[in-house]
Amino acid sequence: MYAKVYIEITNICNMSCSFCHGHSRTPGRMTREQFGQILQRLQGKTNHIYYHLMGEPLSHPQLPEFIGMAREQGFRSIITTNGTLLARRGQELIQAGPHKVSISLHSFEGELGGTAGQDEAAYEKYMTQVADFADQASQAGIIVVLRLWNRGHDGGRNDRTFEFLRKRLEGHWVENTRGIRIRDKLHLEWGDRFAWPDLAAEVQGEEVSCWGLKDHFGILCDGTVVPCCLDSNGVIALGNIFEEDVEIILSSPRARAMVEGFACRQASEELCRRCGYAQRFV
Repeated sequence: MYAKVYIEITNICNMSCSFCHGHSRTPGRMTREQFGQILQRLQGKTNHIYYHLMGEPLSHPQLPEFIGMAREQGFRSIITTNGTLLARRGQELIQAGPHKVSISLHSFEGELGGTAGQDEAAYEKYMTQVADFADQASQAGIIVVLRLWNRGHDGGRNDRTFEFLRKRLEGHWVENTRGIRIRDKLHLEWGDRFAWPDLAAEVQGEEVSCWGLKDHFGILCDGTVVPCCLDSNGVIALGNIFEEDVEIILSSPRARAMVEGFACRQASEELCRRCGYAQRFV
């Protein structure tokens, strides 16, 4: 049983964030039939589905339906979003009832490129819609995590974001090791920016360790199974879930070599040797 499986229901995004690696694949979205087939193949493999690798899940018109399909088959849905579409689809998302919604607040940094006045107005509009959604969704029983994974690269914006949320969201605001527990079902978390894996990048270290294929794996929107949520281009393609059973794919020689390598703090794949995030586990 895996702790989670990442399903990329679309690789299309409405933003181009500075911290995101991006991808060079053909733009695409999963159909209802494809998503249903994946749910069937994941029975007994996990209880938690994360709706992202690349792409913005709220841009998929059938996201609420997918969440309902997953719930009917016993899966909990976790959404990661840049938050820019919450004003239009936030109520729809709340009614769909996902288990958790993580909002990457640092995504909006890339949108601040106009004059100071325009930046401030855009920022206020964005943060207001995020705060309103977080307030309503958490009261509806949905776990909401506001995330700032840009420590050291925020240019002072994190302080402004903190103060804005502090004024808008009522709670106890208790600090912990991961961030702040604002109140029940509502959290603020932060973390350091990391280097995405890329075959053109430098080797990050001699030792490599990762949770990929140990407690999670990913499925791209064309069905390609990858070892983790950071293989944005499907470099380590282990198989296709529309063509093979998950157990066959994950027990392939290539997959087994990765698992055995990580157990010894070694990487069988060049992409993993060039992953800055994997160095956190060494």
